[in-house]
Amino acid sequence: MSETGLSPLAGIRVLEFSHTIMGPCAGLVMADLGAEVIKIEPAPGGDKTRQLNGFAAGFFSTFNRNKQSVAIDLKSSQGQALVHQLVEGADVVIENYGPGTMERLGCGWEQLSAINSKLIYLSLKGFLTGPWQDRAALDEVVQFESGLAYMTGPAGQPLRAGASIVDILGAVFGVTGVLAALRERDSTGCGQRVGSALFESAAFLMASHMAGGAATGEIVPPMTARQGAWGIYDVFDTVDEKQLFIGVTSDSQWQRFCESFDLTELFGDERLQTNPQRTACRSWMLPEVRRVLLQHPYEVVLQRCTDADVSYAPVGQPEDLWRHPQLQENGGLLDIELLNAGVVAASRALLPGMPLEFGEQRQRASVTRPVPECGEHSRSILNAVGVSDEVYDALLRNGVVAACNKA
Repeated sequence: MSETGLSPLAGIRVLEFSHTIMGPCAGLVMADLGAEVIKIEPAPGGDKTRQLNGFAAGFFSTFNRNKQSVAIDLKSSQGQALVHQLVEGADVVIENYGPGTMERLGCGWEQLSAINSKLIYLSLKGFLTGPWQDRAALDEVVQFESGLAYMTGPAGQPLRAGASIVDILGAVFGVTGVLAALRERDSTGCGQRVGSALFESAAFLMASHMAGGAATGEIVPPMTARQGAWGIYDVFDTVDEKQLFIGVTSDSQWQRFCESFDLTELFGDERLQTNPQRTACRSWMLPEVRRVLLQHPYEVVLQRCTDADVSYAPVGQPEDLWRHPQLQENGGLLDIELLNAGVVAASRALLPGMPLEFGEQRQRASVTRPVPECGEHSRSILNAVGVSDEVYDALLRNGVVAACNKA
């Protein structure tokens, strides 16, 4: 495994107390950018996300590359003392446990900042400070609470988005806050607590809909029932029973689109000369466009959309991304080991990397460490903060720490 990769955050040590997606994703972003991220897992079994299956079978392997793992029993005083030793040399703590959990484990902001005044402490919760700050939440919960599920599903059938977008957005906002706090620490010498949350992240996603409702004075309908802003902005069928999305968003694109598909009569219709006119005429214009496109094979429609230089996309599935030329050619797919116990179909998978590139060489993040096994680095990390092998072996026997057979 290559030990080279992006390094803008080299020299930053992160302790990650996390599970599921939000916390691990925040740690992943920092790890991919070169920070040393140490995942503190509960001994003896480790992060329970390792054992999830079904649609969640890939969670752990997706969000835990480029990290080290130390397994510690945080419910024991000895385990808490080990964490406090690690905190002395840390720059950042990331945690996404339920409200009050870290405090009960002796690892809350006030407890750890008393040990290391330069510490940046990222707390990822369901809600920011306010009347609901102690409520637990999930990505799906806040999608419903914020109106995101209402906007996604058909009228009367609210539906969560097809990915954990709020978990990921909240994580990225959290890392943004950490980077700002690190920059401020450069001038003040002091750390601080940073908070990011699911609900407020989901609410941020609703801002443009709120603004639209305020501007029009109307109740915002779900996306499936929205009044279109463009004449052609829809999914179309082809003769070979495939689908693609096409967006024609300017008058020049409309001209090229009509020329490419021989829509001479529509292009010449005085009622369709501007986008507002075409939007008003969708009820009778779209059926005619659908009829024409339905006469052609999928590949022909793709090529004609390319020739017309309009926006379009196949209706893809997740598995299609393995073969996507954009990801194949630009280093956008990373070879990741799958560790989840529920995975039996494959031991490795190509997964999308972080969507950033740096420098003149357009460098992308890479895999510098495989997804760790539980406690794989317990001995080496604790040795580095002064725990001797003799003491470590005693801690291991007493269940204060745990390690896989690699440690």
